[in-house]
Amino acid sequence: MTLSRRALLAALAASPALGAAAARPKGFVTVDNGRLSLDGKPYRFVGANLWYGAWLGSPAAYGDRARLGRELDTLKSLGVTNLRILGSGEQSPAKVALDPTFRGPGQDYNADLLTGLDVVLAEMARRDMKAVIYLNNFWDWSGGMPAYLNWTGNGTWFQQGDPAHPWPQFADYSARFYGDAQANALFRHYLKAVVGRVSTVTGRPYRDDPTIMAWQLANEPRPGGSEAFGVPNLPTYYRWIKETAELIKSLDFRHLVTTGSEGAMGCLEREACVIEAHRPAAIDYITLHVWPNNWGWIDPKNQPATYEAGEARCRDYVTAHIALAKGLNKPLVIEEFGLIRDDRAFAPDAPADLKDRFYKTIYGLALADMQAGGPIAGTNFWAWNGEGRAQHDDAWFAKGDNSYVGDPPQEEQGLFGVFNADVSTLAVIKAHAAAVAAL
Repeated sequence: MTLSRRALLAALAASPALGAAAARPKGFVTVDNGRLSLDGKPYRFVGANLWYGAWLGSPAAYGDRARLGRELDTLKSLGVTNLRILGSGEQSPAKVALDPTFRGPGQDYNADLLTGLDVVLAEMARRDMKAVIYLNNFWDWSGGMPAYLNWTGNGTWFQQGDPAHPWPQFADYSARFYGDAQANALFRHYLKAVVGRVSTVTGRPYRDDPTIMAWQLANEPRPGGSEAFGVPNLPTYYRWIKETAELIKSLDFRHLVTTGSEGAMGCLEREACVIEAHRPAAIDYITLHVWPNNWGWIDPKNQPATYEAGEARCRDYVTAHIALAKGLNKPLVIEEFGLIRDDRAFAPDAPADLKDRFYKTIYGLALADMQAGGPIAGTNFWAWNGEGRAQHDDAWFAKGDNSYVGDPPQEEQGLFGVFNADVSTLAVIKAHAAAVAAL
C-alpha cells in the first residue's frame, strides 16, 4: 500500500522518534527504547561540568583560548567526553553574579560570548566530545530567572542568601518566572537566537552540529521552595517545561532536550513531580543531581561522622530515580554530583578521602546500572576547575575575575570543583572512564 504525502507526514508526526531517526545524520545522540544511542550503539559517557567554556573561548580580554585547549586536552586524557556548559547569562545586581554575561534586558546580546560558545563547540568537535548546553538558571550566580524577574518588576528583587529573605523565600521568588509572560518573552527571544545560531567558526547552524548532545531548559529549575507556593505553582511549572521543550524542538528537531532538574529534591521532594516534569514527549531524558552537603545529608562541618548515613541516602536517591526512569522508559543522566574536601579545604590537592569515596559511590552505581542494561547513560561531576585558581585569599569570586573555576561565584573557589592538581580524584575519574569505555 502506498501512503499519500499527507498520510506519511501524519504518521511521522505520530511517531517523533521515527521521523527524527529518518532525518538525523550520523553523529547525533538519539534515544532508542529508553536508552541513549549514538550511530546505532549505546552511548555511555563520563562527563564534567565546564560552565565557563564560552568565557574561555571568547575573543575578549577575559577569554583564554590557549587555556581552553589545554583544559579540553586534559579532560580527554582522563576519558571525559561529555561537557555540560552554560549557554546563557543575564546581567544581575547580585554581588556574586557573573560579569560579563550573554545579555541584558535588551536584544543586543554579547557577541564575544556567543563567539566563545562557537569556539568551545568547535574545539570539542576536534576532540570528539559532546556538549549539553543549558539556556537559563534558577540561581542568580549567572543572573538567571531572578534577573528576568528584576527586569519585568515581578516582585521585589533580592539575591540568594540575603539574610532578610531566608530559605525558601528565594526559591519561591525565582519560581515566579514560569508564570511571568513578559519574562518568558524575553527568555524565548534569547533562546531562539542561540538555538537558531550559525557558528562563526564552522559556518554550520547549531541545529546541524552533532557536537551538541542536548539543549537544557535551565540549571536546576524547580517549582518553588515552600509547599505553600510550590504546590499551587506545579501546573504552571509543568506547562513551562512542556511548552519550552516543544519550542526548542520546533526550532531544532535533531537534538535532544531535557530539563536540568535535580530530581525529587528539586521538586518539593515529590517523585510524582519528577515524573510529570519529564513526561512530555519533547523531554528526551531525565536528569539527576546529587548534593548531600547542600541537602543536609552529610554535614560539611562534621563530614566524617555523618558520611556513612549520608552516602546511604544518596544510594537510595539514585536507585529511586533509576526506577522512575524505567517507569517513563527514558534515559537517566547524573549530571551533577559533588562533595567538599576534607576539613572543607579549598586548596588544590588538599586531602579528599571522603570526596573520592563519594565519587566512587556515584560511579559504582552508574557502572552497575550500565552493566545491567539500565537507563543510566552517563555522569557529569561538578565541576572542572582545571588550571583555574582562586584569585583572593578568602577564595571568593569578585566581579572582574577571569581565572574561572567550576565552583560558581556563589561559592568559594575550590569548594566542590576538581583542580588539575587533585591527583587522587583525577585517578578515580580516569579509572571509571576506563571501566565505562570497556563496556
